[in-house]
Amino acid sequence: MSEHANGARLRVLAGIDEAGLGPLLGPLTMGYAVFRSRAATANLWDVLDVAVSQTPGDDPKRFVVADSKKVFNRTPKGAKRLEATALGFLALLDPKRAVERSGESFVCARPSELAFPRADFEPHPWFARLPAKLPRHNDAPTLELRVERLARVMKKAEVELVDAGVRVVPERALNRSFRETNNKASTSWEHCSALLARVWELHAAEGVRCVVDRQGGRAHYGGLLGRLFRDARVELVREEEGVSEYRVIERDGPRRMKLLFAEKAERRSFAVALASCLAKYARETAMDAFNDYFRELSPDLAPTAGYTTDGRRWLVDAAELLERVAIDRECLVRER
Repeated sequence: MSEHANGARLRVLAGIDEAGLGPLLGPLTMGYAVFRSRAATANLWDVLDVAVSQTPGDDPKRFVVADSKKVFNRTPKGAKRLEATALGFLALLDPKRAVERSGESFVCARPSELAFPRADFEPHPWFARLPAKLPRHNDAPTLELRVERLARVMKKAEVELVDAGVRVVPERALNRSFRETNNKASTSWEHCSALLARVWELHAAEGVRCVVDRQGGRAHYGGLLGRLFRDARVELVREEEGVSEYRVIERDGPRRMKLLFAEKAERRSFAVALASCLAKYARETAMDAFNDYFRELSPDLAPTAGYTTDGRRWLVDAAELLERVAIDRECLVRER
């Protein structure tokens, strides 16, 4: 880690999480966040306590940063809370602190370097129903005032959000990956590695500690990391129950990364918790567009969140409609 001019330790803290690996319908979404901090602790919940909380129901002026399953429930309050966290923090990357953006720019191109080509979204007509303007659940001027407060708290604490965004994998591209890898965990890694590569390229010269929420049963990542970071040395720190930790050290350059894969990582890393919220908000925004598209065709069709049991119910309810509109099943239903 580098040093500040006054001798304070400079920490770069990154986190990665996914939403929607398990459902039957809808895209896979992955979120990431990178902070630079000169605080004495890596626990940003403590450092930013005035402006953030891990607990829904606390001071409504504070942003809730936690596992997205805690932040979001299918109520107006839950939707408002998740949206405020996702758009509020992203606004910190905008010099004007503006929270307003289009659904397409957030879901399909935030950031553009991680986005799938537009052609990969076109076979899915519901992406054309993404909202013209976000936020949908919050008043934009009020949310921007909350962002200004958050920015002041972060500046005082010497914490900066330097990068954040999502990678959304549309259904057909996801099915294509499932066929290529023949393994859901391998597909998840394929897209996680794109985010890891970005963190490495843009932020590892400062020395970065990155935490990734561990999915499935994989406990050994050394070989995968060696293939991803071919110009670096990968050192094993520990592989224990629920935790796998490595050092990645560039052979002929300054980049360094400590990388931790952990179960329930959103409880130990503020950056992972924010990444979880970003990924969840991207998926919910995409699923709202999905439901809007099909309800325009069949107003009595009940919406779905896309998870397995209700996804199967939805496919039964929508069977006649799907036959009429002739949507390629590969673009609609997960193969795994």
